[in-house]
Amino acid sequence: MKVLLIGAGGREHALGWKIAQSPELSDLYLIPGNPGLEQLYDRSGAKVPTTTLAGDPGDTSQIVEQAAANQIDLVVVGPEAPLADGLGDALRARGIACFGPDANAARLEASKAYMKEICTAANVPTAGYARCTSKQEAISALDQFDPPYVIKADGLAAGKGVIITSSRQEAEAAINEMMDGRFGDAGMTLVIEEFLEGEEASFFVITDGKKALPMIAAQDHKRVGEGDTGPNTGGMGAYAPAPVFSAEIERATMASIIEPTLAEMRRRETPFAGVLFAGLMITKDGPKLIEYNVRFGDPECQILMRLMKSDLLPILNAAALGALGDVTIDWHDKCAALVVLAANGYPGSYAKGTPINGIEAADAVDGVFTFHAGTTHQDGKLLANGGRVLNVTALGATLPQAINQAYEGVDKINWQDGFCRRDIGWRVRQS
Repeated sequence: MKVLLIGAGGREHALGWKIAQSPELSDLYLIPGNPGLEQLYDRSGAKVPTTTLAGDPGDTSQIVEQAAANQIDLVVVGPEAPLADGLGDALRARGIACFGPDANAARLEASKAYMKEICTAANVPTAGYARCTSKQEAISALDQFDPPYVIKADGLAAGKGVIITSSRQEAEAAINEMMDGRFGDAGMTLVIEEFLEGEEASFFVITDGKKALPMIAAQDHKRVGEGDTGPNTGGMGAYAPAPVFSAEIERATMASIIEPTLAEMRRRETPFAGVLFAGLMITKDGPKLIEYNVRFGDPECQILMRLMKSDLLPILNAAALGALGDVTIDWHDKCAALVVLAANGYPGSYAKGTPINGIEAADAVDGVFTFHAGTTHQDGKLLANGGRVLNVTALGATLPQAINQAYEGVDKINWQDGFCRRDIGWRVRQS
């Protein structure tokens, strides 16, 4: 099977790493890929050749033409923006299978207000909210809620479009900043939400629009600073399975959140097919939906791929073809942890082009594998080329063991211009 993988981050490296192990893979193509995706191996340890095609993840027509010219059997889309822009629609119109929803279904992530509309129609438990299209409307809407105030950009903002403030003054300042263009067009409409108390978890299902195949739940750390302080980021670390996500919570999530959402999307004749990522708050009253994403989480995808025992490729293909049928997913009886190494200054301004060494030494640690998230090769050297640069993952018999091994791997890497949080999995380590 010829597969084209779209994206350049740690999530895409993890997907490519897992796809490369499939005996069903004949050729793997990348747009644009990253240095880690150039070093993939099959289950026997043989190097898997990859081909990087000219193109940009944001150029739908170019991707479709490349897929058609290279007789691609399946396109796997990593990031959300191409899906929201209609890449899946354009591929399917040319008879090319795509793992990922069409543009209408991708609105579950592309518009938080639309997601809330679906939740209301499907009676999905979620936070109370107000949709606001002006500063005055948003500031007035604060009267409906008690602090802390949750203020969200309606559109896509690379995982950074949520601000939580403890005071009315800070909330009004955030509203003004967001509607003055901090997140571009994504912040021209805001969603003001009720603050939910509880413990967060990330839950994923692969679906063909009819059947939903549950995966392992994870927990991540979105804040840049230790103690979960500072601004939100794309994610500074993660671990799985999430201890808070019991079998009972999974059943409740499927029955009250996932299945009603998929049913409502079918009722609207915009069925959702792909991976549906539910950001949840586990409250005293059970799971409540915080938000939906229409792609694998980053960094959660990396640890899910490490834990997955099944061959990923036929699962993705079956979902794309509407044929999940009796498909199941098997998992390794282990725990996984991930620590993000980010560039100094992230999520603000940061330098690029700084040298990195020691990944081989990190990967020599028992259970450790490092995924590239923001790197590039230049003159034979590996250089940082993004905000979140490396994802050091580890498998262990227990979560504390996996976390400790991940940090042992981190300490083997020599990158003077990077940092990481040293408290990933603090809930687990305190229990």
